[in-house]
Amino acid sequence: CAIIRVYKPLITWPERGFAIKMPQNRSINVSEEQEKLLEEALSVVRKSSFEMKQCLDNNRLMDALKHASTLLSELRTSLLSPKTYYELFMYISDQLHHLEQFLCDEFTKDSKLLSDLYELVQYAGNIVPRLYLLVTVGMVYVKSGVGSKKDILKDLVEMCRGVQHPLRGLFLRNYLLQCTRNMLPDVGEESERDGTVDNSISFILLNFAEMNKLWVRMQHQGHTREKQRREQERLELRILVGTNLVRLSQLEGIDVDKYKKVVLHNLMEQVIKCRDAIAQDYLMECIIQVFPDEFHLGTLDIFLKSCAELQPEVNVKNIVISLINRLANYAHRSDTEGIPSSLQLFDIFSQEVSLVIQNRPDMMPEDIVALQVSLVNLALKVYPDHVEYVDKVLRYTADIFQQRDIARVDSSSNTGKELMKLLKIPVDIYDDALQLLQLEYYLKVLQLFDYHGRKQLAMHLASTIVEKSVNIPTPDASESLFQLLAPLVQDQTDQPKELPDPEDFCEEQWLMAKLIHLLRAEAADQQYVMLNTARKFFGTGGDQRIVYTLPPLVFAAYKLVHTYQMLQEEDDRWRKKSERIFKFCRETIFALIKIQPETCLRLFVQGALAADQIHDETITYEFLSQAFSLCEGDIADSKAQQAAIMLIVSVVEQLTCLGEENYETLKTNSAMACSRLLKKPDQCRGVATCAHLFWSGKVASTEDATGVECRDGKRVNECLKKSARIANQCMDASVQAQLLVELLNYYMYFYEKNNAEISPSVIKQLMDKIKETMSHLDNGEEAELIKTHFANTVSHIKLLQSSGDSTFYDGIGV
Repeated sequence: CAIIRVYKPLITWPERGFAIKMPQNRSINVSEEQEKLLEEALSVVRKSSFEMKQCLDNNRLMDALKHASTLLSELRTSLLSPKTYYELFMYISDQLHHLEQFLCDEFTKDSKLLSDLYELVQYAGNIVPRLYLLVTVGMVYVKSGVGSKKDILKDLVEMCRGVQHPLRGLFLRNYLLQCTRNMLPDVGEESERDGTVDNSISFILLNFAEMNKLWVRMQHQGHTREKQRREQERLELRILVGTNLVRLSQLEGIDVDKYKKVVLHNLMEQVIKCRDAIAQDYLMECIIQVFPDEFHLGTLDIFLKSCAELQPEVNVKNIVISLINRLANYAHRSDTEGIPSSLQLFDIFSQEVSLVIQNRPDMMPEDIVALQVSLVNLALKVYPDHVEYVDKVLRYTADIFQQRDIARVDSSSNTGKELMKLLKIPVDIYDDALQLLQLEYYLKVLQLFDYHGRKQLAMHLASTIVEKSVNIPTPDASESLFQLLAPLVQDQTDQPKELPDPEDFCEEQWLMAKLIHLLRAEAADQQYVMLNTARKFFGTGGDQRIVYTLPPLVFAAYKLVHTYQMLQEEDDRWRKKSERIFKFCRETIFALIKIQPETCLRLFVQGALAADQIHDETITYEFLSQAFSLCEGDIADSKAQQAAIMLIVSVVEQLTCLGEENYETLKTNSAMACSRLLKKPDQCRGVATCAHLFWSGKVASTEDATGVECRDGKRVNECLKKSARIANQCMDASVQAQLLVELLNYYMYFYEKNNAEISPSVIKQLMDKIKETMSHLDNGEEAELIKTHFANTVSHIKLLQSSGDSTFYDGIGV
């Protein structure tokens, strides 16, 4: 107490004043200049801080306060930018915490000393150090519990009005808010002496109002050419003002009613009265983000009404979108009760959006679409069953573009990007992407895009449907879907003349091919109608597209034939309908013949197998005839021709519905086709393969549905002999040896199948021929492979000879 009385006239403290001077070298850039100024200030602060701590350690309080005043005087500068000033402020704040801690330890138990000290620091010469010290000592006074908390806090917030310089005032009040963050009365802490939550609200609202005024005042200081710099500085400082709102939102004593009547009312009054676009834009966004969703639901009318009173420069679009998205996400969360049924949220926001657009005729198209995006997001998350809400937004969007005479939107423009968001949201959110087909205006909005935009959205829609395996159940649905996917299905009048990237084009068409297999009607007749609808769209896609899309369409039709077969007991016209499907397939395949004959051949033989399953001999024979015709007339490459005839032979061997006459024609033509192949090795292998047609090939029988095998050993032997003659005509010894070894395996197969026309002596002669041929082979990898093949064949013979279970190969010495 004696110490305090000796040094009571603090008004005589020496003041350092403006210790920081402008640098004389103007060539230094701004960043270096600020660093230099900050370092000069920090050097003074470090020195004063060290001396203050020394005085505190020695219980020289008055000297410590003098040094504290000196370091706080550095905050009086006007030369530092907000960013640099913030660094200085944070360092000084840390030093003040040491002083506060010392005072708490020394004086919290002595109310008289605290009262004198609280009065004493008010005699400091300069207002900035004085108020910082007053706040610091005031916090100690409040913590002691001696004085009235509400009176001290009210005194502090009022006295801070003494600093009207925007930058200094903002940081001073921010320091006050930081110091009081755990001291404001809240629920469970209220008393008549310390105050209630209402006093806390009044304290924060007053501090907020004063800080907002200081923040706005920054805009009107200095020359007009520095306007952009000032705006940037204000944006750097906005968090200081917003901290008041965060602190308000943390008070548990504020309920919806108090928020509506007291908090929001005062906040909106300050926001609107400041008439500053930057402040209004930030503070409205801040209110949306910091307060609970339940508060927004209870005050929606007040908030939206205030939006209409904002300055014309304020981006109301972003404010409304932010609020809509916040409430939409709230309704979509599983841990909330959702939106009250009595609150027609979509109608309220729909009217507000219309009003905003109407009151701002110069609003950019991309901003208008962005508002519609938020409305669609709200409708789909809060009212997922109300398809009409989404359609209403799409209709309004289409009408706006029509009113503004915008017929085409560039997909790469800002408007195009927002429009793409608008149309993608329903695709992504709907579990069944086909719900889009219920939206009457979806296609109309989609057609506003240029070719690239329509194509991009079509790809997104098709990918989503394929990824989710969404069934397309009706002809109407398929037709509507193909209209949405038109850029992928057909040539467009506005598409670029240059050819698309081959890889991208291939990916697009494979996607369409996958989509065909999702055409799944519940009734077979409806499925046939859908396939016809698809054929109509895909058939006009041009030669480049149909090679991808028509083959899967044919396979889907073959699958439908199997479906009709399963329904034969319920539908007595199933066979007629199946014949109609095969006619559809034949016409579809013919559309591809000039483009891809090999694919067509495979489709024809696959159709023959499908017809064989329903035992329709006429269609089976017709489809195989077309396959033979393609093989002989349209496929020129020798390798492709050989593969094609082998495929036909394998299919003919599996058939069970052909009569003896038709089967005889097919197997004979197969053997002749093989013998006409260009290369001798191909002829040899083909004719040998045809031997199976005369043995295991089947002829239709009334007694056995699976047919009766031919078992014509003589014709088998003839085929093998002819194959051997062709092999002997090969001039290359290694090729001849390989063919003879393969032929030996054919002979052994039919011999073991008990073909009486093949004797062990024939096999023995062929083996001798092989040995003779191999003796003339040059050493090499190919010769070793042939010898290994032959050795394995001989091992098989030895195994059967030694088994004792059969008489095969008796008399053949190996």
